[in-house]
Amino acid sequence: MAPSLSLISNSDSLDVTKFAVYQGNGVKGLSELGLKTLPKQYIQPIEERMSSMSHIEPESIPIIDMANWDDPKVADAICDAAEKWGFFQIINHGVPIEVLEDVKTATHRFFGLPAEEKGKYSKENSCTNNVRYGTSFSPQAEKALEWKDYLSLFYVSDDEAASRWPSQCKDQALEFMRRSDCAIKRLLEALTKRLNVKEMDETHQTLLMGSKRINLNYYPICPNPELTVGVGRHSDVSTLTILLQDEIGGLYVRKIDDEDTWIHVPPISGSLVINIGDALQIMSNGRYKSVEHRVMANGSKNRISVPIFVNPKPSAIIGPLPEVLEGGEKPVYKQVLYSDYVKYFFSKGHDGKDTVEFAKI
Repeated sequence: MAPSLSLISNSDSLDVTKFAVYQGNGVKGLSELGLKTLPKQYIQPIEERMSSMSHIEPESIPIIDMANWDDPKVADAICDAAEKWGFFQIINHGVPIEVLEDVKTATHRFFGLPAEEKGKYSKENSCTNNVRYGTSFSPQAEKALEWKDYLSLFYVSDDEAASRWPSQCKDQALEFMRRSDCAIKRLLEALTKRLNVKEMDETHQTLLMGSKRINLNYYPICPNPELTVGVGRHSDVSTLTILLQDEIGGLYVRKIDDEDTWIHVPPISGSLVINIGDALQIMSNGRYKSVEHRVMANGSKNRISVPIFVNPKPSAIIGPLPEVLEGGEKPVYKQVLYSDYVKYFFSKGHDGKDTVEFAKI
């Protein structure tokens, strides 16, 4: 039985943390209590709040039309955006609109389940490490919690997903992953070609896209959204991230050449947001940039997003590609076991781009 509003409103830190983190209610459960004020566990330090962003630009990240994949100008636009922005949106990418709509509907369906149903997939209860329902980012390591619930699904095989992923969303999540595969491969072919990779052979494919994870994210209505964040400042540890966002908005990206400037990524119907992850920054020896981004909490609307993280295999050793260093370029990054890199990322709260320093020489 859910605690009463008065109990939560006047609770000490253990009660709120227990209710949201350990009893499976998440921030969706807190939001549905009708709280008038934000619990203190979610109040971010002033420097991490969205109100501290000194400069928000009206300009937009690049929008690239993929209708004519074979046009060299498309490949150039992709690589230029990866170098100068680290983020871009793609349209006419080949993933049908109904696939995008279906996975958004499935996300709402999963998060509409009772807490005890969602709780079956928590770290404590899930029958596999490949399926994880949770809240915030790393609650045990964070100084302040983030206003987000998530379901994280690590892809091993269609059979494993069919038997282990939640029935409310597994078919739609798998279909989104399948239908985006062609766009992912084409993006990586374009990006690696500029890095002197002649062919995306099996070795390169395993290194660049040897594993995949899809997350369903839920950002419920938040009291005092100005005091917290949906997601704090970070860059992704992936090779590439392919993000489907709904019509609400709230994703902000830090401008590469001006650290004080943040740019809103406006939702465009049917588009996908692409961003470079740390793994590709490392493999390109810094040519392509993984960029800090964050998500604003919302005081009036529930928001969802569905990212696909395209990653190296956990057992892969990542470092600057040999093709990048062929001309005598000095490596900026050392060789790192990818699973060690990911463990380091999850061992702490979101802290901007500090994780990539772990790989620097």
